[in-house]
Amino acid sequence: MLADVERVALGAPVALGDGARGRIGAARDVIERAVAEGRTIYGVTTGFGALADTRIDPADASTLQHGIVTSHATAVGPDLSREEARAMLLLRAHVLALGHSGVRADVVERMVEMLNRDLIPAVPEQGSLGASGDLAPLACLALPLIGRGRVLTDAGSEPAADALARAGLAPLLLQAKEGLALVNGTQGMLAIGILALARAEQLLRTADVVAAMSIEALLGTDAPFDELLQRLRPHPGQMASAANLRRLLADSPIRESHRDSPHLVQDAYSLRCTPQVHGASRDTAAHVEGVLGIEVNAVSDNPIVLPDADDVRSGGNFHGMPVAVAMDALALSLVSVASISDRRLYRLLDPKRSNGLPPFLVPASGLNSGFMLIQYTAASLVSEAKSLAHPASVDSIPSSAGQEDHVSMGMIAARHARAVVSNAEVVLALEALAAAQALDLRSPLTPGPATKAAHDAMRARVPFVEHDREFGEDIAAALALVRSGELADSAARAVGELA
Repeated sequence: MLADVERVALGAPVALGDGARGRIGAARDVIERAVAEGRTIYGVTTGFGALADTRIDPADASTLQHGIVTSHATAVGPDLSREEARAMLLLRAHVLALGHSGVRADVVERMVEMLNRDLIPAVPEQGSLGASGDLAPLACLALPLIGRGRVLTDAGSEPAADALARAGLAPLLLQAKEGLALVNGTQGMLAIGILALARAEQLLRTADVVAAMSIEALLGTDAPFDELLQRLRPHPGQMASAANLRRLLADSPIRESHRDSPHLVQDAYSLRCTPQVHGASRDTAAHVEGVLGIEVNAVSDNPIVLPDADDVRSGGNFHGMPVAVAMDALALSLVSVASISDRRLYRLLDPKRSNGLPPFLVPASGLNSGFMLIQYTAASLVSEAKSLAHPASVDSIPSSAGQEDHVSMGMIAARHARAVVSNAEVVLALEALAAAQALDLRSPLTPGPATKAAHDAMRARVPFVEHDREFGEDIAAALALVRSGELADSAARAVGELA
């Protein structure tokens, strides 16, 4: 299901199935009976939050539901990317289609139509406490359904009313329970988290390739990655990373050139402990995938409609703590990937540690600074990532007159994880630039098939550095190779699919 979210985020079409229509209808029947019978139901015949004890006349249901959307749409800051907003819209439509929210099928069908016509709400990313879910961002997501708010354009955004009018779509008139159902849930943090996790998994695969390039260029040994050693500490991520490194370093002329020569007894930790560090992050990513896989199909609404029991019950499924803790863990684990990458980069540039490479990887050092400032940038990004890794989920500020007295800060955790992924991608790209340069400087020796393929992918976009030049275009090209997965794919084409 996470892969489905990624596909829709990138533009794939969606459809509402017949089974979903039946579930939606059954839940809606419960709400309409409850209103007709005068039952007291939070957010349907009462106010919201600390106003839950205030009785609302059923005749005011539409006013109440429109009011919660408009009053709760207080999110601020930069808008989510189009991909994140598409994912968020899909995820909220999916929750409503599970048949426990009590909305009409018309509401879900409009969300589906907006996805398919790329009428994507503009959702500011700040303002969520993560319980009752992502209220403020979800309210902003819902505004265009009622003809308010903004939708994204290529140039930024425009009033949703204008976009809907051009599309021939009339604003929806919300009925009982529907406004509340649109704003209650974890789909903001979940949308950011799913897309950040996909990038993180790509990053971890690429990290092994970049590490192999650096290990080879530094005349490191592949002995610590021996399978017999790895079996004695069989963490799945460590085992996978070590297996990748064995394949990536296999049949390397550079490695063979010093296998039987005097050599350091042990490589530095940033080389020989690569599987342990990368592996811990892989295991964390696997855990996060499991959490998000549950959450994507979970009902995070409140109150929840139980059609089989003809009942509507209040609960706490909107609380974002499971996602918040997972996102904090992902951010924290990826700092180590960026940090160890920076340490390998540092060693490539230091002639005291690089086993014979010229200072800062440039032939005429002194006259040229070479890759000196490449590492400065990497160090800065690693330091920033350390600050971003402070767990958001340990904080809580009471709201709604104390009714909502413990919150998850899950969307902050997801945003931090996304930012750490971005920083780590750049750091790995910087290491890859330096590692490709270092492999060239080992000529006439050549790297192994996998690392040579990765090197060649870099050289197809970035020329060897003979003299000082602007690095901006080089960094952008290397970053594109990392983010697209092409750097890892090039190595995999040479030696087979990597773990």
